Amino acid sequence: MTGPYILAIDQGTTSTRSMLFGGKGNRVATAQAEFAQHYPSPGWVEHDAEEIWRDTLATARAAIVRADARARDIAAIGIANQRETVVIWDRRTGAPIHRAIVWQDRRTADRCDALRAEGMEERVRETTGLLLDPYFSATKIGWILDHVGGARERAVRGELAFGTIDSFLLWRLTGGRVHATDASNASRTLLFDINRGEWDEEMCRLFGVPMAMLPRVGDNAERYGRTDPALFGTEIPITGMAGDQQAALVGQGCFRPGMVKATYGTGCFVVMNSGDKPVRSNHRLLTTIGYRIGGKTAYALEGSIFVAGAAVKWLRDGMGLITRADETEDMATQLPDNGGVYMVPAFTGLGAPHWDAQARGAILGLTLGSTAAHVVRAALEAVAYQTMDLVEAMVADGGPLPGALRVDGGMAANDWFCGFLADMLGARVDRPADLETTAWGAACLAGLGAGLWEAGEAGEALETLRPFDRCFEPGLSPDRRARMAAGWHEALRRVRSD
Repeated sequence: MTGPYILAIDQGTTSTRSMLFGGKGNRVATAQAEFAQHYPSPGWVEHDAEEIWRDTLATARAAIVRADARARDIAAIGIANQRETVVIWDRRTGAPIHRAIVWQDRRTADRCDALRAEGMEERVRETTGLLLDPYFSATKIGWILDHVGGARERAVRGELAFGTIDSFLLWRLTGGRVHATDASNASRTLLFDINRGEWDEEMCRLFGVPMAMLPRVGDNAERYGRTDPALFGTEIPITGMAGDQQAALVGQGCFRPGMVKATYGTGCFVVMNSGDKPVRSNHRLLTTIGYRIGGKTAYALEGSIFVAGAAVKWLRDGMGLITRADETEDMATQLPDNGGVYMVPAFTGLGAPHWDAQARGAILGLTLGSTAAHVVRAALEAVAYQTMDLVEAMVADGGPLPGALRVDGGMAANDWFCGFLADMLGARVDRPADLETTAWGAACLAGLGAGLWEAGEAGEALETLRPFDRCFEPGLSPDRRARMAAGWHEALRRVRSD
């Protein structure tokens, strides 16, 4: 790929970023804006979708200016987004009818428990590859329809539109002309049949979601539409969309079955390419769509850790133990060991493979000799332990023991964390030179959708353009690894609600 720029929009859980990539995969400009988190009740998390839209437009324009580029120099736009987060808006005005309910939100845990008690989880898993958990979109949609006056009736009449963040941004970018989503985001809603590749009427009835409000489902690389010329002064094609973790899977070049990546952002998401057929997990992992290009689907096994970078943010903003995230590396390094201190950061419950919505966080093993450094180190260790649990579950489900784990996201910049992760996995950890693989994946999909690459060339091109910065080899003895893992599992047992 040579010549024009690609604009990647990476709309995350705590910030919105826009990045401009050049013809050799080089990132030439970045603009970022953090936005407010709203916590109206314990376990509830909401975002202002209008604020997200304003930040998206502002950062996109800023990135273009910082690159000293013009809108007509941009060949395509790719979108990556926080998944499962629900927006419902008025089709006529484009205005959301409620704040966006975020993937972290647990308000519908009782609804999920009730459906599970009715014996519905097996049918849900067969169709969607997912579990009954408030993490996913469907029960959030139902909650808004039931708690905003007249919303359900309006949805049935086709007056309201549902979308995950990608769909909402696409609607706004195209001036309300396009209501669509991609297969990876659709597969996270509990409403999408991943075997047939389309919305499922039975799931929509089960969760009380009128099909009239659902978007069209497209491939991850296709021509979705063009931007409203009033936004950038000219029309720009939008040719790639993916949920953030699937975008990172593409950005890490995981195109072969058995390749695994882990993204450490607000949460952590470990995704293994499982090939052209869905793999049923016996360890409560998710079977999901990795990507769909040219009508061909690559499936994936996924495990989700709800709190990763969010634990570091809590150490800074909630506890005041650090002033900057990068301080955690020095604090962890200064200790000879963890001093028997373990943190279970179940602030919003536990994700895979435990799926305990009622579990809450705890710090265990504290003594008078424990210091702030022990707590900080315990937070970093907890993310590595949870990654270990997920990889072991993938292997138990029949996946190959990975020779390496490809990592990205903010926490991956921490050398101590990457080394400890390699120790607990007993496998190499590969870190790319540019950690922004989510945005890069969105750019790659946009390039494919715009015809700048042929699909068959993508894997080779990605490997060439995205070199690794460092590879971390495991150095911990098996006995010590087993002792530390046992301490973690004992701490985990103490916070479980079952």
